[in-house]
Amino acid sequence: MTLESAISFLAAVFIFGITPGPGVFAILARALVNGAGSCFTLALGMTVSDIVYLVAACFGLAAMATHWGDAFTVVRIVGAAYLIYLGWKMWNAPLDLEAVEGKGSRSGLVLGFMQGFLISASNPKVILFYIAFLPTFMDLSVLDGGDILLASALTLVGLMLGLMMIAIFAAKARSFFQSEAAVKKLNRSAGSIMVAAGAYLASRH
Repeated sequence: MTLESAISFLAAVFIFGITPGPGVFAILARALVNGAGSCFTLALGMTVSDIVYLVAACFGLAAMATHWGDAFTVVRIVGAAYLIYLGWKMWNAPLDLEAVEGKGSRSGLVLGFMQGFLISASNPKVILFYIAFLPTFMDLSVLDGGDILLASALTLVGLMLGLMMIAIFAAKARSFFQSEAAVKKLNRSAGSIMVAAGAYLASRH
């Protein structure tokens, strides 16, 4: 991969990362309720899932996934149902913002990572992105380990940068929610966003 291709690929991944979809909606909803810091492992889980798809595409395995329609549909429905469940929990979240922040326990970090991984893994647009766009930036027939490693690193940087920027901007909006009534509206708005993300994912084919 040339320097020009690497920069173009990084820009494309960044734009892809901030494009509205289930992952962005999940980051937005969590940041509104729990702050930007709580989104790091969620974003990391999404990014690692994307890198798995990237590597699979590099080895030609992604095309095979297009024939696993039934299995992929099950994963997509499970992911959508999980997003809707998270939205329901946010709708009924505590009204005390400080109570919602959490303490960043190890189990909570692992759960956040797994949530992000599942959200991205169950989103059909992820695998389609890498199938369609990878040949634009690199010749898949002559890839070596260094190219795959570089593409993975660029994906990590581009996606984490985009997702955490969204989280930071969303978290800043929390300062406008000080009263109990405002916090209730915040929780329900975030829950609605998450449910909408689940519905959106379920509707994709």
